[in-house]
Amino acid sequence: MRAGGLLFLVYLVLSVVPAATADGTPPAPSWLPHAADATWTYQFTDSLYNTAGTTEHVSVVKASGSDFTLGWTVDGGPNANGCQYGQTFNGWVAFSETNGGIFNGADGWCGNPPPPQFPILCATSSGCPNVLSSTLYNLIWGSRTPILAEPVLRGSTWSATGGAQGDVGSANDYAGTEQITVPAFPQPVIAAKVRSQITQAGALGDPYGSGVRTVWWVYGVGPVKVELDHSGGAVTTAVLQSTNQTPAAPPGDANYFPLTLGLKGKFSWTNSKYMKKPEIQSYSIDQVANGSAQVTVASVSGPIKVLKSAYAFTARLDGVTNLLGVTQAQSLAKPPALGPRSLPVNERRHFFTPFDLMTYGFNPVIPAYPAAGNTWKGAPSGRDYQLYGVTGTTTVLGVQTVKVPGGTFKALAVRSVLKQQGFPFGSGTRTSWFAPGRGLVKLVFKHGDGSVSTVQLIH
Repeated sequence: MRAGGLLFLVYLVLSVVPAATADGTPPAPSWLPHAADATWTYQFTDSLYNTAGTTEHVSVVKASGSDFTLGWTVDGGPNANGCQYGQTFNGWVAFSETNGGIFNGADGWCGNPPPPQFPILCATSSGCPNVLSSTLYNLIWGSRTPILAEPVLRGSTWSATGGAQGDVGSANDYAGTEQITVPAFPQPVIAAKVRSQITQAGALGDPYGSGVRTVWWVYGVGPVKVELDHSGGAVTTAVLQSTNQTPAAPPGDANYFPLTLGLKGKFSWTNSKYMKKPEIQSYSIDQVANGSAQVTVASVSGPIKVLKSAYAFTARLDGVTNLLGVTQAQSLAKPPALGPRSLPVNERRHFFTPFDLMTYGFNPVIPAYPAAGNTWKGAPSGRDYQLYGVTGTTTVLGVQTVKVPGGTFKALAVRSVLKQQGFPFGSGTRTSWFAPGRGLVKLVFKHGDGSVSTVQLIH
């Protein structure tokens, strides 16, 4: 959107903040609730090393804002030494709710060493802190950062690390929802199914430290089943026996702005006054890392020649956010200038691509879990205001049927009323339509000067 060098995607550090929706209110319930009185009881078994099974009683040890710790005791088992929080536990694991999901918290974990029959999950047996002999240890194995990436949307994939030294890796994907019955819920409940391919190398017991784990998460409850199929042949299973938590309907998992590597498309866009000949441009998602992606736009035909472009987006619990956009272009179209006046002329924005039209104004582009009636405003301060100088309101209208040359879609309609002081072309009403699995398929921007920009997906 602004002339300059190419933007290269970098790894984003997630801040530990309470999960929030676009209007700033925390979602409730959550994928791992932690009210002070919350309890869970799991039956934990291993087909080779704990065939009789153990019963684990999990409760909230402490909670402060977005940080909390869950501890457990085992029927008939010894208590942990040196891991007490005012009472004795066999072990505990710290958690943090962040804008990008659930992470193993800064305190890590503490607990009893594994029973002697379990494989050693370090290069040496002395002082090995890696343990897979309980439910919560299996939950964070290979995926401490994050344990569960959010928002939980169709097609979501992420990489993570785990182990005491961060030497256990995992490739994770959300496999959709399915109904599941466990002793805690004899009537089927809806669970989000997450699969993880876990790899550990260099440990004495690395075949046991590697494998495929499946976790069934129930919204408002947490994990109701954890199954780890180890590469060495053993199968570890933890099943929820009872809880005082209540299942809730999960948020919608439709992915209206997929950040999927290799996703491509082609747009046609015009302006009724300044660009009557269609500008045809293609786009592709070229880099993806942990819920963030870089999009590149190229000219196909028309009055604009894009020389270089890159847009970075990230999907977090506060929605899909445009991080930066950098474009160099030559244009025969001569639309009116954009503001704001607070910026030098050479630093002001231009509409060179459909993504410029879509991201113009203020973030987020769409909420993480959009629903009809969601509304958010552009503040007269902050990063977006400094770049665009735009105020206004965005509202999710709901799902509508949209027909464009690229197909017919049930698309989410999002309307923004925008005001850029002193610049009619930068003011007006923009409506964008986003289709699941495709992203933007149509955009109509009715500018304050009477012109209309129209974008349509053609391929």
